Amino acid sequence: MPIRFPIAVFAFSVLTLASGAFAGDLQGSGALLQGLDKVTARISPIHAPVGQVVRFGTLEITVQRCLKRPPEEPPESAALLDIREVRPGEAPVALFQGWMFASSPSLNALDHPVYDVWVKDCLNVKSPLDNAPR
Repeated sequence: MPIRFPIAVFAFSVLTLASGAFAGDLQGSGALLQGLDKVTARISPIHAPVGQVVRFGTLEITVQRCLKRPPEEPPESAALLDIREVRPGEAPVALFQGWMFASSPSLNALDHPVYDVWVKDCLNVKSPLDNAPR
């Protein structure tokens, strides 16, 4: 019986992290990603607005959501991403669909022989209080 409590706590923690839900999360209008081209060893910032497709090499990246913890909590940004590879004359191939976390880039990583992509931050984050009547 005592073993059930730690398992339940662990399962709840994993599900909470996997859902990208933070207590009082702040939503951004885009994500700042970083891309690495392993062939040229060049690192590039990628500004990706929510809902728009951006290209990095042969990759098409779409940010579905970007969430950031409020300043009074431990820092964390997470983005819900869809990443596809599009090559001329070939059908697009889905490479990644899910949450990426800025604090743990290897937790959910893009597995590609040429490119690495990871989350750095959320852009234009607004507090729910920004839209409150004054």
